[in-house]
Amino acid sequence: MGRTVTELLLARGFRVRAQVRVDDERATRLRALGAEVVVGDLLDLMAVHRAIEGCERLCFAMSVAPTYLEAAVNVAVVAKHHGVKAFVNLSQMTVSEMDIFNTTPSPQQKQHWLAEQILSWSGLPVVEVRPTAFMEGLLLQTAKTVSMQDKIMAPFGRGKNSAIAAADVARVIAEILSEPAEHIGETYHLTGPVSQDMDAVARDFSAALGRTISYVNVPLEVMKGQLATFGCRLMSLRTWRPWRNYIRTTGTIGSAMMSKG
Repeated sequence: MGRTVTELLLARGFRVRAQVRVDDERATRLRALGAEVVVGDLLDLMAVHRAIEGCERLCFAMSVAPTYLEAAVNVAVVAKHHGVKAFVNLSQMTVSEMDIFNTTPSPQQKQHWLAEQILSWSGLPVVEVRPTAFMEGLLLQTAKTVSMQDKIMAPFGRGKNSAIAAADVARVIAEILSEPAEHIGETYHLTGPVSQDMDAVARDFSAALGRTISYVNVPLEVMKGQLATFGCRLMSLRTWRPWRNYIRTTGTIGSAMMSKG
């Protein structure tokens, strides 16, 4: 998603600096787009200074990691030091269900909630962006069983979700960063166009592929095994139980494509 945000902003004539942890082919592609690339770890304060100094607007969109909260604080304090005028934080929809008395056993989701609390105390000009689940994640996790068995195997029961494409989230973030003034202090909930259960998702797969795809509700351990084959870290796997339970018990994660609140 970060590459898409970068590309969209460059197309609008902005100068864009992208921070990457590893100087690999993804960094090369960012340079080819015209971005300035800074290599560094967000746990290293000096690297964060190199990434932020001279920038007026910032998007923090770090992937799931045990060090997420520390990185978020590093970015916040350095952004405050350099007087950043707009701070877009990519969070997640489940944060809307949490408060000081109600949290979650998911380390990932709890860290997103805590990061939002810290940003709200910081005095920074923050815009919170909370999408539902990314559609690409579902496609990746089910690709093998769909191609080999014509089945979507996932532990979601009859629960519903309104997954959103990462490209759509990127477009919203690019729009905010282009003209941030009216968005400061807002929280945006982003969803896909429809809330549907996995049987409906299977029907969409069937229509797109021209053959019958069915949904099979499986135990969480089966899904964890599928994720492990894609190299997901232990922390990523630990987030699945509470997220699975959330979908199954709430019935939906959102009903509008974009809403404030």
